[in-house]
Amino acid sequence: MDRFPNAANVDFHSPLDLSKAATAVLDAEGRVSGWGPSAQRLLGHPAEDVLGRPAARLLAGSTGQRLSALCAAHKPRSTVLDLRCQDGHTLRAAVTFSPLAHRGAAATVVVAADLAALRCWEAQLAMLQGLATESSVGLTIFGTDFHVVWGNASTDLELAGVAQYVGLHASALFPEGEFISRHHPPDEDQVMEQVLKTGEPILGMHYRGRAPADPGREHVWSCSYYRLVDARGEPLGLFEESLDITEQYRAQERLSLLVRAGKRIGASLDVRRTAAELADVAVPQLADEVLVDLPPAVIEGRQPPTGSAPGHSLLRMHGRTPEEFRTTPVSYPPSSLQALSLATSRPLVGDTTSGAAGEGAGERGTAARPCCLFVPLLARDAVLGLATFRRDTNPDPFGPEEQTLAVELAERAAVGIDNARRYTSQHATALVLQRSLLPQHLPEQSAVEVAYRYLPADSRVGVGGDWFDLIPLSGARVGLTVGDVVGHGVHAAATMGRLRATVRTLALLDLDPAELLTRLDGLVAQDSEPHADDGLGDEALGVTCLYAIYDPVSGRCVWASAGHPPPIVADASGSVALSALAPGPPLGLGSLPYENVELNLSDGSVVAFFTDGVVEDRRTDIDSGIDRLAHVLTWQRCPLEELCDRALSTLPPGPQADDATLLLIRTRRLGGDRVADLELPPDPAMVAHARTDTERQLESWGLSELSFTAELVVSELVTNSIRYATGPVMLRLIRDRSLLCEVSDNAHTAPHLRRARRDDEGGRGLFLVAQVSQRWGTRYTASGKTIWAELALP
Repeated sequence: MDRFPNAANVDFHSPLDLSKAATAVLDAEGRVSGWGPSAQRLLGHPAEDVLGRPAARLLAGSTGQRLSALCAAHKPRSTVLDLRCQDGHTLRAAVTFSPLAHRGAAATVVVAADLAALRCWEAQLAMLQGLATESSVGLTIFGTDFHVVWGNASTDLELAGVAQYVGLHASALFPEGEFISRHHPPDEDQVMEQVLKTGEPILGMHYRGRAPADPGREHVWSCSYYRLVDARGEPLGLFEESLDITEQYRAQERLSLLVRAGKRIGASLDVRRTAAELADVAVPQLADEVLVDLPPAVIEGRQPPTGSAPGHSLLRMHGRTPEEFRTTPVSYPPSSLQALSLATSRPLVGDTTSGAAGEGAGERGTAARPCCLFVPLLARDAVLGLATFRRDTNPDPFGPEEQTLAVELAERAAVGIDNARRYTSQHATALVLQRSLLPQHLPEQSAVEVAYRYLPADSRVGVGGDWFDLIPLSGARVGLTVGDVVGHGVHAAATMGRLRATVRTLALLDLDPAELLTRLDGLVAQDSEPHADDGLGDEALGVTCLYAIYDPVSGRCVWASAGHPPPIVADASGSVALSALAPGPPLGLGSLPYENVELNLSDGSVVAFFTDGVVEDRRTDIDSGIDRLAHVLTWQRCPLEELCDRALSTLPPGPQADDATLLLIRTRRLGGDRVADLELPPDPAMVAHARTDTERQLESWGLSELSFTAELVVSELVTNSIRYATGPVMLRLIRDRSLLCEVSDNAHTAPHLRRARRDDEGGRGLFLVAQVSQRWGTRYTASGKTIWAELALP
């Protein structure tokens, strides 16, 4: 297939060339006496329509007098005219009038071409002239024997005069040069031969050498080769296009080195490995050898010493694995460049590494070095040690850009070393803190069966901020929460513990999930303010959280999410579904409101609450992870412990970058034989009816021992509701792990526990309820409130 399908349209002949231009002949009276085929192609008029007729009819507008003047001229004249085409449109054309004298008859030859095509041709000529005289791209023509034929002005500058190389072989231009691109033949003769033989250009070859005009500095060019052919398609030679990319190439090498450094230096969180990684990255591109000297305290993970003499009691590290690791004591005299670099915290260039006491005999025997660069390792305004970059075989000194690069590498290494030093103690502290803040066990509930797994992040990364909890609520309901504090370390663990405690406190107020997250969002936003004095706001930690409430009486589950993945539900039939409602914003943003999602769960449904560490890692996206977890839940009839193990076994092998928390519940419904409802009109006489029904229900449950206490609680709660409510009162008794008494009405004011004075006629009812019950409280509903109390079973 032709590489350049439009190449045939490139034509450097002038549009006014007689082989292309429209031609016509006018007689002395201005009539058309000759009309060529090219004129018909340009204007569309056939010869029989114009021959013998005035040429002025072909002009657009009244320019007859101007045409007569051009025909009467005694020498060639050129102008721009608007010509009328056969289809009616006007063509602006460049026209040349040339007078003729033939056997005494006056005649004029007219040559015309499209003005736009002429201007394009003139631009092409200007381009060619610019490439030859002004372009920074070197252009060189070689014959079929690969000898130099011609070079433009840029080539002339690089070669310090191209004329002296004309007729010489291409290899004479850069005798010591070489191709550094490896995807084509490495030899220049082979490259040229391939292009000349196949006609396929070779583009973007990188060539390294020293130009005759600048022999003291190595350059890199981007070279492309094209075959030149004549009109018959026979090869004329080769055309080379070269562009000096020395600065870009070196900048790219420096950038690639920094990219490698970013990927490798400090990734291990180990002091000795970080030092070895610095040497691996810098050798041989920047230096022939890199030495790293550190104080013993830094190697052991303690604070670097302060106030000591620079260069004293340092250890030079050797080896790249724990088995090979060893140190050699070194110290630098106060007058040495190494000590001066450590004292001033500035990089210094020298030609020797002598004077370092404690070095090996081999090093002392080779004191003189062509060039050394000493760079202090600085992190958090502390000097951690010294990095020495040596050049033994490369004669070029460390230039300003290379010094900047070495400082950048040393800074990265210093940060990695400092992180490794701080990591051990911080990780141990955070791990203890995180374990103490997570629940040690979850309370057993009639509403749900529970299983959970917490898989900590890999030790090289650090602990995170995942948490989970199960919170017993009134009415046999349970609150379920899973959250994640973005980040690792002590701050993430401390924030996690505080948020878990806050969620538990808000949950015990019987807030619905959306309201709970709204209040939690405000607390997180307040802690994240710059003036927060607890040190946690400075970390700008992101927090996601999901909170759900399950009611085993109705089978209704309500949940809301703050930037957290929604739960996955597998019903009793085995079908798996994911909520279609997108999660709200993470906590602390204070932007969009949170919304509740309601689900009716059948008895035996399995619900999975999880953090992103379960479904996402560096190798798989979150959608694939959710699909993987959903597939595991199709086995929902298995024991929950087995499901947890199945889910975590599907995680990709290798270290985990984030904590993975999975909380599985299997729902249970409380049957009608364990729940009794009674609707009471707002009549004080109904209090006695409520006591009687309570006694009868407890007797049927075999709880007659609780009758007196339960009747007292029911009497007080129903009396308060009838007194202050305006509608019916609903009494509910639930036999669970305790006896639950609930009274609901349409009033939105909750009673308060107070100490009644001796002469008060009332105010003692709630006090009595609080004394005889395990717990009591109030929760608000859409239609009013519910006052509840729990009585211990005998």
